[in-house]
Amino acid sequence: MAGVGPMTQDWEPVVIRKKAPNSAAKRDEKTVNAARRSGADIETVRKFNAGTNKAASSGTSLNTKRLDDDTENLTHERVPTELKKAIMQARTEKKLTQSQLAQIINEKPQVIQEYESGKAIPNQQILSKLERALGAKLRGKK
Repeated sequence: MAGVGPMTQDWEPVVIRKKAPNSAAKRDEKTVNAARRSGADIETVRKFNAGTNKAASSGTSLNTKRLDDDTENLTHERVPTELKKAIMQARTEKKLTQSQLAQIINEKPQVIQEYESGKAIPNQQILSKLERALGAKLRGKK
């Protein structure tokens, strides 16, 4: 830094102020009373359903009526009985156990058990694997 003029220090005072009062402090009883004494305009607004839980329970009557009127059956499609029997019959003709068949199609034995018990949701990929492994047409049996 040679050749640069004399260095000076900045001795200006720095003033640190408190934060402005937040909205909760503005609603403080002391603050409101001070504002009343000074003659300032004060607006008070009562919130609708303030401090109660009525809003949560009152609006459900429309939904409950709609749910009561709803008679739609919302269940997944299951494996039909004909398909269960066809899988079991083709597997036993090939003299395979459920776990052997599962190993052939690269699935878990539980998948074969679910299909044969009718609990599985039909999956076209698995059905095509079963058709190839068993050499039987299964998807036309639906």
